[in-house]
Amino acid sequence: MQEKIFSYIDKAEVLAVELETELCKRPAIAPQSGGEGELEKAEYLESWLTFQGFTFERINIADGRAKNGLRPNIVVPLDPPADSGGRCFWIMSHLDVVPPGARTLWHSDPWTVVRKDDGPLGPRLIGRGVEDNQQGLVASLIAAMALKQGGIRPPLPVKLLFCADEECGSAYGIAELVKRPGLFGQDDLVLIPDGGDSKGETIEIAEKNLLWIEFTTRGKQAHGSRPDLGNNAHLAGAELLLHLHYELSEKFNGRDPLFEPDYSTIQPTKKTANVPNINTIPGEDYFCMDMRLLPQYPLQTVLAEVDRIKGEVEAKHGVSIGYTASQQVESKSTPADSPLVAMLSKAVAKVYGVQCRPIGIGGGTVGSFLRNRGIHCAVWSRMDDTAHQPNEYARIANILGDAKVMALLMLEGQSGGSSY
Repeated sequence: MQEKIFSYIDKAEVLAVELETELCKRPAIAPQSGGEGELEKAEYLESWLTFQGFTFERINIADGRAKNGLRPNIVVPLDPPADSGGRCFWIMSHLDVVPPGARTLWHSDPWTVVRKDDGPLGPRLIGRGVEDNQQGLVASLIAAMALKQGGIRPPLPVKLLFCADEECGSAYGIAELVKRPGLFGQDDLVLIPDGGDSKGETIEIAEKNLLWIEFTTRGKQAHGSRPDLGNNAHLAGAELLLHLHYELSEKFNGRDPLFEPDYSTIQPTKKTANVPNINTIPGEDYFCMDMRLLPQYPLQTVLAEVDRIKGEVEAKHGVSIGYTASQQVESKSTPADSPLVAMLSKAVAKVYGVQCRPIGIGGGTVGSFLRNRGIHCAVWSRMDDTAHQPNEYARIANILGDAKVMALLMLEGQSGGSSY
């Protein structure tokens, strides 16, 4: 059985290139990033699935900013399993991509896949989205095709899920889907092929708590020579920024070797212009903080400290400070001894010959929405991690190798025993 599946995947290079090329030429950029959403990409994918004999369900989520006012999510169940009971195994990737950024940094059209045979690790496919997240999406389709062409039915339910809106918060994707009764089961296991390393040896099972805050400081504008007649919003904002960075870092100073870095990070990031000239005391100032807290620190505890520091700065400078938490996500962890971690480690060792280890990350993934509902999920892939960069690429060997890992997981049976 395994030999038949691997033989199909080994011959699927043409299919991998075709799917990557067709998906890439249909930009699926979120409306807030200047695009129309994922509809055209989803419609191509649905036509391909229909041609190949797959059934699927489209779950539309309304978004008036997007093309046709909707954001599409697609669920693809594999052929009915030998046993219709038990937990379901999901492979979840996302349809949307980020904008290409400065075109001058690209060596080719970001929406046209270019193949480069330029290294010992085999050919690469270059284009926006080919790795993030089309490598995982295409690999899951090839794995499903391998089972379908071989007439192999998985022992228990297997579903592919192609989500919208992962790049901009998932409000029109998994954040909504997990609320739908009956879609996910409490015992389901979910592979998210949307992160990894060049050897495929890290399995992400935990994320830091995420807190993005936008601060606006309001004081009183004055002439640069008469600060006594004003309240310098920029000065107050700068003091707030420094106190937040240093005091929160000292307060929430725990370490956890699962993560890299192994500590909480509290960083000032975005800053907008206040006044256009040097000799004016600003009456308003704006900046942002990106905070990634170890899971042991509840965000409400962190926000209480933010309020305390904010109040002290307001009193000192005679200003008012408002803030908005534009991202506020806490995430539970998938247990390191989860059956999913064991199954995945075993499959990766068989395909790639490496031993996996569990890790935590500072970045946010769709996994948090599942973990917070008690559903075990793992983020894994073998990739060079060129996501969001100019000249993003995916190695064909990684697409096909990951497809083999996924196919083995589909055969596992999700019961602790091996079917391959």
